[in-house]
Amino acid sequence: MKYFSIYIPDANTNPARPPTAEEKARMDGFIGEALARGEFLGGGGFLPLRSHGAIVRRANGSSQVIDGPYAEAKEIVGGFAMLQYDSREAAIEGAKRFMDVAGDGECITYAIVDGPEDCGEGAH
Repeated sequence: MKYFSIYIPDANTNPARPPTAEEKARMDGFIGEALARGEFLGGGGFLPLRSHGAIVRRANGSSQVIDGPYAEAKEIVGGFAMLQYDSREAAIEGAKRFMDVAGDGECITYAIVDGPEDCGEGAH
């Protein structure tokens, strides 16, 4: 099954700071190992929302672009990954391995519905 993981660094992390050479090497190692196991399907980091993105909100048939400031945005999403695992348990172990490399924060992992076969028993 495919999984979509979102990384949210802890509040003490500076999202504008580029990774050090050591941090980049550790992440490259994690990705290389996940590729070798056939788990890593793609991923990347995000630039700060305030300067490089926007929120589009739709309500009552009308869209509104919210381009900051984002006072309500308490969490910064640092990156994402698309991964392939045989089970939820394997996905959780993969998230733990990722957090060993990424550091403090949260990794939220969603199972992806890719087709009707993913909607069977236990999918809800």
